[in-house]
Amino acid sequence: MSIEAVRTYLARWNRDKDIIENPISTATVSEAAAVLGVIPARIAKSISLKNGDEKAMLIVAAGDMKLDNRKYKERFGFKARMLSPDEALNMTGHAVGGVCPFALPDTVEVYLDVSLKRFETIFPACGSNNSEIEVTPGELNEYSQNNGWVDVCKTIEERQ
Repeated sequence: MSIEAVRTYLARWNRDKDIIENPISTATVSEAAAVLGVIPARIAKSISLKNGDEKAMLIVAAGDMKLDNRKYKERFGFKARMLSPDEALNMTGHAVGGVCPFALPDTVEVYLDVSLKRFETIFPACGSNNSEIEVTPGELNEYSQNNGWVDVCKTIEERQ
């Protein structure tokens, strides 16, 4: 069970008991925001992609952001290619709706988009379609053991 792997993973920071489990789905940004009573932008969504070596990588971004293909290709040197739901589960250990930057195989690269830094706290999923945890961007940086901060999303103004 993926949430149990995340719970064990977060225990090293004594945050395992801070996982929020909801009675209904929080698998999408809009569902999570409604259940938690926060604006959608504060939901830290994990975008599941293939890297240049055909391995999984995650871009964790604010819930109101979209991947900017030009910025992504400039930063990584290859086109963004989304994982299928089966690939996401097989490569990350988490099903779509619960994909998160915690308890991942060592082969998965994680990058945090700078769009998250505008909030005091954000809510990434915790391995199931009804769980999340409230963390600061600094805590997410530490807990995700990521490969760095990137700027690969379209700004709100660019999307209009």
